[in-house]
Amino acid sequence: MTNREKRERLGNQIWNAVKTELLLAMPFLAPALSELSVRPELSTTTVGTDAKDVLYNPDYIFRTYVENPSRVNRTYLHMLLHCLFGHMYREPKYEDIELWNLSCDIAVEHILDSMDYQCIYRVSSDLRDRWYADLKEEIKVFTAEKLYNYFSEHEIDVDDMDRLIREFIYDDHGFWERLQDDPSKNDKNQENMPKNPDIQMPLRMRKANKKEREDFWKDTAKRIKSDLASIGDEKSTESGSLKFYLQVFAADKTYYTEFLDRIAVIREELRVDPDSFDYGMYQYGMELYGNMPLIEENEYCESNKIDELVIAIDTSASCSDELVQTFLNETAGILRRSENFFRQIHVHIIECDNRVQKDILIKHPEEMEEYAKNFEVSGGYGTDFRPVFEYVDEERRKGKLKNLRGLMYFTDGFGDYPAKETDYDTAFVYPSDSEADTEHMPEWAISLYI
Repeated sequence: MTNREKRERLGNQIWNAVKTELLLAMPFLAPALSELSVRPELSTTTVGTDAKDVLYNPDYIFRTYVENPSRVNRTYLHMLLHCLFGHMYREPKYEDIELWNLSCDIAVEHILDSMDYQCIYRVSSDLRDRWYADLKEEIKVFTAEKLYNYFSEHEIDVDDMDRLIREFIYDDHGFWERLQDDPSKNDKNQENMPKNPDIQMPLRMRKANKKEREDFWKDTAKRIKSDLASIGDEKSTESGSLKFYLQVFAADKTYYTEFLDRIAVIREELRVDPDSFDYGMYQYGMELYGNMPLIEENEYCESNKIDELVIAIDTSASCSDELVQTFLNETAGILRRSENFFRQIHVHIIECDNRVQKDILIKHPEEMEEYAKNFEVSGGYGTDFRPVFEYVDEERRKGKLKNLRGLMYFTDGFGDYPAKETDYDTAFVYPSDSEADTEHMPEWAISLYI
């Protein structure tokens, strides 16, 4: 056996030991732990991943594993989280690569620091704790995108930036650039390559493989999110904030327009229907009688629009003015799109904390805009979603809600959900950039995000 083969064999043994220890501590990671292959790579002085392989410098890994095995465990999980959150698939708008890399590392390390597993434990430094505290005052959710935007908007001292990079870096992100849409931008050798179809084919194949890998990791994130949701409270506590961030990232976000299409009804509307006009019969009448058409445009048209809608707003202290304002602005924008509603709209806005506070009827989009402009959270008590549904049932019995097809409830999810399924479509609308309790939402309801 050659020296190279011996070193590669030793490297495989180390990585297998790392995967085994992580799997024993975190069984929910099983769908991801076996996915990354490992191979030596002398172009790096440390270790990195391209979402397909773990590429490592043997000397670095051998030395680190002897000195601190838990650091290798943490590094592997650090890279795995980059894959699950798609950090290597950087969007063009995040053009500062160094800033993007730092933001991704802080996002991942923040999750790892919240997890309670001895095999990845590290003592938190004063620098790290101080930056976490400072960042939390500005951004509530530590995603790579939000961190990047924060650092872009705030001038960070060069020395502070260097200290942050040294504090949070665990892996080599240089392999990520190979995954960008245009590999030629990151490969100087491409400039001198002849341009012909035979040469370009591998690039197209790499793009296809990139999309497949990205989709795979998104699906894997959803599987792990589902597995985490099924484990007990004690184990869930050990996993820290991973569960929440997977919910934010892997949630199947349904947009307002999709929900509105679902609850739309067909009804005749007083307007000319050009689609029902028969030009053949019209022309025949003009030829036969001179100036008398046999048919005219239909003055009624079947429309697939929304007749009646209830929007409930959680006004408890857990929902801030800012979050509710965002929701109302989104809703006002939808109401302005006249194609979604009949000319006379009936939108009931119900404010509720642990009881119904107000029921405001909106008949025109302008009224919704005015309401959104002047809204203030006036609750402050606990949250109970059930009074809204009881109130709606009572209004329907009174005949005040005759054509209700859907109800949207904006909330952070922390409250008591109704047990009985509604005979109209019900959607709970959650903010996508802050912590929300979606676990206890009834299966028959729909989750929407803004």
